[in-house]
Amino acid sequence: MKKKNLLYRFTLWVSPWLYGLLSRLLFATCRVENPDRDFYTRMIKGPPCVFTFWHYSIFYVVHLSRGSRWVPMVSASADGEYVARILEGLGYRVVRGSRGRGGVRALRQMLKLIGDDGNGAVVADGSQGPPLEVQGGVILMAAHLGVPVVPIVWAADRYWTFSSWDRTVLPKPFSRILVRCGKPFTVPKEAGREEFEQYRQRLEKEMLDLYREAWAAVGREGH
Repeated sequence: MKKKNLLYRFTLWVSPWLYGLLSRLLFATCRVENPDRDFYTRMIKGPPCVFTFWHYSIFYVVHLSRGSRWVPMVSASADGEYVARILEGLGYRVVRGSRGRGGVRALRQMLKLIGDDGNGAVVADGSQGPPLEVQGGVILMAAHLGVPVVPIVWAADRYWTFSSWDRTVLPKPFSRILVRCGKPFTVPKEAGREEFEQYRQRLEKEMLDLYREAWAAVGREGH
C-alpha cells in the first residue's frame, strides 16, 4: 500500500510536466487554420462568457485555451486529480466536483470564479453523453450568470480515436486542424422551461452545423 501511495504521488507530480511537454511538441507540428481567430481572441479577453465544446474535442481545446481565464469543473475522484493537476499546470483555475461528490459546492465556486472575471468551460454533451447532444447545464449556467454562450468546434484530417463513449480525438503529428467558433447568444434569466429547451436546441443545431462544416472542410463526414 505504501509503495502504491508513493507511485500515485510521483505520477501526480510528473503528469502535468509530462503532459504539457508532449502536448506542446505534438501540436507544434500541426498546421492550424482558425478563420475565427480574431473573434475568439476578443471573447477570451473581453467580458465573461461560457465556452462550450463537444467532449470528443477536449485534447485540442485544452491546448487552444491554455493560459486563459477558463474555469473548468473536474471530477472529485482520484483519477480526476490527474486531470486537475494537468489543467492547473496549463494555467486553468480548476474547481473539483461531480454529480455525486460535491457538485453543488463546486458549481457555486465555479460561478463565483466566472463572476470574478473568468470564463466558464462546459462540455456541451456532458461527461457521459449521449455524444453530440447538448445537455442543459451550459444553458442554465449562461442564464444564471447572464453571459453569452460561445461554441467551439474543431476537426483534423489525420487523427487517432479512443474507444470511449464519445470517440475522443487526438490529432496525429503534422495533421491539419480546423477550428471554428459559433456566434454567441445570451439566455434570459427569466426564461421558462420551454424557452430553456428552445435555447438548448438552438445551441445543439449550431454546434452540429459547425461540426459538419469543420469536418467537411478536412474531407471527412465526422470523427
